[in-house]
Amino acid sequence: MTQLLSNICDYINEKIAVNDLSDENYISTENMLPNKSGIVKASTLPNLQLTPAYQENDVLISNIRPYFRKIWQAEYCGGCSNDVLVLRAKKSVNPKFLYYVLSEDKFFDYATATSKGTKMPRGDKTAIMKYEVPEFSETEQEKIANILFPIDEKIAINSATNNNLEQQAMALFNNYFPYKINDSLPENWRIGTFGEIIELHDSKRIPLSGQDRDQMQNKIYPYYGAASLMDYVDNFIFDGIYLLLGEDGTVIDNYGMPILQYVWGKFWVNNHAHILTGKNGYNVESLYLLFKQTPIKSIVTGAVQAKISQANLKALSVVIPPKDLLKEFNTKVSKLFELIRNNKDENEKLIQLRDTLLPKLMSGEIDVSNVDISTDKLSFSENNTGSQNE
Repeated sequence: MTQLLSNICDYINEKIAVNDLSDENYISTENMLPNKSGIVKASTLPNLQLTPAYQENDVLISNIRPYFRKIWQAEYCGGCSNDVLVLRAKKSVNPKFLYYVLSEDKFFDYATATSKGTKMPRGDKTAIMKYEVPEFSETEQEKIANILFPIDEKIAINSATNNNLEQQAMALFNNYFPYKINDSLPENWRIGTFGEIIELHDSKRIPLSGQDRDQMQNKIYPYYGAASLMDYVDNFIFDGIYLLLGEDGTVIDNYGMPILQYVWGKFWVNNHAHILTGKNGYNVESLYLLFKQTPIKSIVTGAVQAKISQANLKALSVVIPPKDLLKEFNTKVSKLFELIRNNKDENEKLIQLRDTLLPKLMSGEIDVSNVDISTDKLSFSENNTGSQNE
C-alpha cells in the first residue's frame, strides 16, 4: 500500500529575517553534505531580508542541481536557502520516519526527474509532493526509525569526536607556533611566502558535469567542489592525503578565512578547488592547521565571482619556523589526524550499512519485528530469513 507524500508531511513556506540568523543556523545548499552526511558550518549569509524558516525535526532537502541528493533533519530552528525545501511531518507521522522516507535514493531519483530548467534545474515542488510513499502504522514507523537512528547517532558521535580531536590539534599547533607576521621572531624563524611551503596539483583536475555524474552507475568515489563534497563518481584522479582550498565561488568564510577540506583516499576534484600538499617540512596536516587561522581576504579578487589565484596564494606572507620544530610537531599531530581519518572511515561503513538497510525496510523486504542490528559490528541479521549481511 502506498500514499502520496502530501499525506504524511506539509511543504513549509514560512519566512525568517536574515538579520536573526547566524552562520550557526543558516543552511545553504553548499553547506549540506551529500549521502545523508549532515551539514557543515555555513561560510556566508544570503544578501536578502527574508529567507525560508525551519524548525526542529523539519526535513530539509536541497532542490537544485548540482546539489541534489542532500538532506538534513533539523536539530534546532533557523533559516535556509530558497533552493532548500522544508518539509514537516504531520501529527500522526514520526518525524524520523519521514526523514528516512526522503533519504531513499528512490526519492532522490524521483525528485531529480521532476527538475526543470537548463543551467541550474530545480525540482518541481508540486510533483515532489505527489511522490508515492509506503504506508506504515505509527508503531511500524517508530520501529523503522529506531532501527536506523542508532546508526546515524553513532555517525554523529564520531563526527563530534573528530571536532574535539581537531581542536586538540589546533591547540598543539598554537603552542608550537605562537608567532604572527608582525611579531618579533626568535632565531631561526623567518618571514617567507606560502609558495615556499605548498605544492599545487591543480593541473591534474578534471571537471565533470552534473549530467555526466548522473549517468554513472557505480558511484563510490567522492567528488569535491570548492566548498564541500558534492557527489560521488565512478572513478578517481587523486589517491592519498591532500588539502583542498577553494579557488573560486565560495572561497572565504565570514571571517576572511579560507574554505578548506582535509581529504584522503581515492577521490575526484572539480576545477573550483586548489589541491595542495606541503614541502620544506610541512605536511598536509600542518598546512591545514596553518591555513585554518590565516586570513586571506586580501588575496581574493573578482567583483562578480570571488577567486584566489595560484600567484596570489603563493605570494601570501607566512611565518616559517625551524624544520626540526616542524618535524617534531608533525610526528605528534599525525597521531591525532590518524584518529580523525579512522573515525571518518568508520562513518563511511556505517553509512553503507544504513543505506543497505533503508530500502529493505521501506519495501517490507525486512520485517521490522525481526531485525537485530549492531553498529559495533557493522552488521545486521534478518531473523525471519536467517540471512546475515556484512
